[in-house]
Amino acid sequence: MPDQLSDVRVLFITSNTGVERDELLMPVGWLRERGADVTHAARELADVQTVLHDVDKDVIVQPDKALDEVEVEDYDILVVPGGTVNADKLRVSDRAVQLAQNFAGLGKPIAAICHGPWLLVEADLLPGKTLTSYHSLRTDVINADGSWVDRPVVISPAKGWPLITSRSPADLNDFVAAIADAVV
Repeated sequence: MPDQLSDVRVLFITSNTGVERDELLMPVGWLRERGADVTHAARELADVQTVLHDVDKDVIVQPDKALDEVEVEDYDILVVPGGTVNADKLRVSDRAVQLAQNFAGLGKPIAAICHGPWLLVEADLLPGKTLTSYHSLRTDVINADGSWVDRPVVISPAKGWPLITSRSPADLNDFVAAIADAVV
């Protein structure tokens, strides 16, 4: 796993509510500690309410930008944290869907954890991909023509762009290691 990511530009996207705290803050902190230029963009440039286990409100964080203020060309990888409400709100955001489609269209990696792959279902990016997610998304992934597996991290290079997925906060170490490996 690389120690220095100083030339790497990472975009995290979230809604403003229901973001699983550890799936946002742990990888953001880990990547920044290793020198990555990390931007957190939310649907609105306003408070982002994080949660623990989808139901317990936790810390409020400030995003760096709104989704409308970011351009795919400025980043090397897109990361989509989970949280049921977060992912549900992202998948109905035209801008979030467009960003995911544009990253894939340019062959850039996308990483999604837990409920994050819901955005990729909506963006119609899963045909031919193998991935994992929180177990309750299994049927959604299969219905979107993806292949679902139960593993801590899955890297799928199919269709000309790398997809990195993990199941839950328990898999964060594997998830961030795969993100780092994908961008060096």
